[in-house]
Amino acid sequence: MQERLKERRSVERRVRAIRWSKRLAIAGAAAGAAYVVLMSPFLEFDSDAVEASGFGSVVDRVEVDDVVAAFDGVALATLNTSHMENQLTEIVGVSAAQVEKVWPTGLRVTLTPSEPVAAIPADEGFALVTQTGEQVSESEDAPADLPVVRVPVGEEHERILSGVLGVLEQTPVALRESIENVEADTEDSIHFVLRDGPRVEWGSVEASAVKADVLEVLLASEEAEGATVIDVSAPTLPTVATD
Repeated sequence: MQERLKERRSVERRVRAIRWSKRLAIAGAAAGAAYVVLMSPFLEFDSDAVEASGFGSVVDRVEVDDVVAAFDGVALATLNTSHMENQLTEIVGVSAAQVEKVWPTGLRVTLTPSEPVAAIPADEGFALVTQTGEQVSESEDAPADLPVVRVPVGEEHERILSGVLGVLEQTPVALRESIENVEADTEDSIHFVLRDGPRVEWGSVEASAVKADVLEVLLASEEAEGATVIDVSAPTLPTVATD
């Protein structure tokens, strides 16, 4: 009986030893894998391995490169993409950013730019602003594809500028690019002149999408030939005037 007990205990010791050997092997493999992922230079972020897109017309590539380069050499597994995205959105002209890891050492950066919709006369040249009024660039001359906005300046007139930018936001790009300048004395008296075209009385920002549709139909019609003024301030009752 004692011999059997000794044999049984010996078997149990061998089983426990095998179990612990397996556990140690698993732990060692996990530690090795963790080292490879977190410490190995083969899985560190390489700022030269970046696919970036969405710069638009105003985002400074150098500023984007500087933000990305600050993370160079960080283990890709621990790289905080949210932190990088927040830093990228602080760059002028970047409305949003998405950063994705591309193993083993790269990133995919997709930017959503804030494109200018108008040019506003400044002390020197023109300030290029987005639909929210944020200045994203500047130009010595009036851009050929952006309307020049001329409205009263000052805090008390901010609603006028906001109304004008709201109109441009809801105007199709092709139509917006054909606008030469926009003027308004009040937020309800917005009007503009088309390049090689008539003056357009727009009124307020209200129903701008509908007004844009009506204007495009009128411009394509025979009725608009030789027109000097098209009034869409009441889009259900537009008028066309000729000299």
